[in-house]
Amino acid sequence: MYFLRKLFALIAASLVFMSVSHASVTPDEAKALVDKAVAHVKQVGAEQAFKAFNDPAGPWVKGELYILVYDFQGNNLVLGSNPKMNGKNLWDIKSPDGKFVVREFVDLVKAKGSGWIDYQWSNPESKKIENKATYVTRVPGMEAIIGCGIYKN
Repeated sequence: MYFLRKLFALIAASLVFMSVSHASVTPDEAKALVDKAVAHVKQVGAEQAFKAFNDPAGPWVKGELYILVYDFQGNNLVLGSNPKMNGKNLWDIKSPDGKFVVREFVDLVKAKGSGWIDYQWSNPESKKIENKATYVTRVPGMEAIIGCGIYKN
């Protein structure tokens, strides 16, 4: 009987963990991560902050939440989910719905300072094209944007 109770407790805990780990993140969580990243840049400087943001195993990557940074020419400086993209110019990259995503990030920040961009993108977990929204703002002291996106499941 003790074994069955322990097994049941283990199964229940696993189910709770699985449901929490696959729960959708909110726009507020993405914006909060960007705000925290901006504060980190101000505190330690861009070079040190970008190094931390680019660590896929670090505290700046939380499931589908990660920091991205592009300069105003479309060069990737940070992609927490895939640091191999650093240094690549993605100015002309299009989303499946035809939007020049990086251009829209830069244009929004130049025009309004910060905000959300909606587009479609491939979700690495579901392997499907899904609606995504990314919050972007200006990197302090740089001609660059910093952002974080969420899939709108």
